[in-house]
Amino acid sequence: MLTELLAGWIAHQRWFAGKGRPIDELDVESDVELAPRLRHLILRVRQGDDLDRYQLLLGTGGDTSGRFSHARIGEGYYDAAHDADLTCVLLDGMAEDRDTGPLRMRHMPGTDIDTSLRSLVLGAEQSNTSLVYGETYICKLFRRLIPGVNPELEIVRALAARDAQHIARPYGWIETDLDGVPTTLAITQEFLSTANDGWSLALASVRDLYASLTPSASEAGGDFSSESYRLGVATAEVHSELAATFPTSVMEAHEVKQLIEDQRRRLAQMVEEVPELGRHAHVVQDAYQRVADTAYEIPVQRVHGDYHLGQVMRTPTDWIVLDFEGEPGQPLEERRALSSPLRDVAGMLRSFDYAARHLLAGHPRAEELYPRAVEWAELNRSSFLAGYSAGGGRLQAQDAVLLRALEMMKAVYEVGYEARNRPTWLPIPMAAFQAGR
Repeated sequence: MLTELLAGWIAHQRWFAGKGRPIDELDVESDVELAPRLRHLILRVRQGDDLDRYQLLLGTGGDTSGRFSHARIGEGYYDAAHDADLTCVLLDGMAEDRDTGPLRMRHMPGTDIDTSLRSLVLGAEQSNTSLVYGETYICKLFRRLIPGVNPELEIVRALAARDAQHIARPYGWIETDLDGVPTTLAITQEFLSTANDGWSLALASVRDLYASLTPSASEAGGDFSSESYRLGVATAEVHSELAATFPTSVMEAHEVKQLIEDQRRRLAQMVEEVPELGRHAHVVQDAYQRVADTAYEIPVQRVHGDYHLGQVMRTPTDWIVLDFEGEPGQPLEERRALSSPLRDVAGMLRSFDYAARHLLAGHPRAEELYPRAVEWAELNRSSFLAGYSAGGGRLQAQDAVLLRALEMMKAVYEVGYEARNRPTWLPIPMAAFQAGR
């Protein structure tokens, strides 16, 4: 039976959110034939009190013992995202604004889509599946479906309409209705074939510094500070575009204090989960208290929400910001909520710390190299902030208190994540609580 095959298969997929828990029930909510041998399924998976939906392109009749063995679901069935002969249907549908059953495929007004290109699945993703068509488009399939318009689609469409500079151009999307609301299934954007992601570039700089005899991070051959400055400028310009495109507001003083109280509760919960954090809790509490003592109206707007070096790409001419989905796993309303743009700034500052320190894990010269890691991080943090200010980002004197607290919030989150997923990386966020930071 197909549902039994799917239940056994889905539990082992990287993008399945319920790993480690038994599947109590799986049923097919929607089954649409897109083409001969290609069906689009929406699966409902129940695990205890949790009910999730997942998207699957189901191929039928393919060679599941040979060509598609890596995508095999069961005899005669496979994950057709890996079949370039079938995924052309997605480009065709978007180019033609095609409706197929409950599925709506659309393209951006004023754009043309080359439907002759063949797809290849990117292999590095965890929560979604991306198909690269030639060197022109990348189509992200959202595997776990949450009712509503995905924030990434909402944001890039709006920014593209303003000819915003620092985004990957959108070309099309696929949607359906779930729980009575339009829900994003996929988004197709410009593929940045000549770009490198910020995380890889930063790590190359750190490796060069560690291998160099040069005593200063600013003198090493892989100095990254000029790129950090440019990234700060680009970040400020993206924030400006977001503020001009979407509603803005202010968080009043009493709301700021409520935010701090919520974060104190989260800190207490994290100390219970990771007792080692308790030794540093006073540092976090002090940062929170300073915000509570100086609470003032804070400008809020749409932000990226999950901003770090892995979310930006350096093309030959510019920095491009990707993945405006917000923090994975959070409800859609939270990901679309207005927030201080300094939340993104804090996320990037934490990312510089990660880039500098994570290569020290298990390194035989870790103690010797630690001062260089600190220097590299501080140099690039200050360069990013200088660029952010030069690009028009708000960094007033009173904002330093809020920025510090936002960094602490992010570091507390990181402690929980690393403790659960990468214990050897736990010293990285723990270092955020040390004196002098």
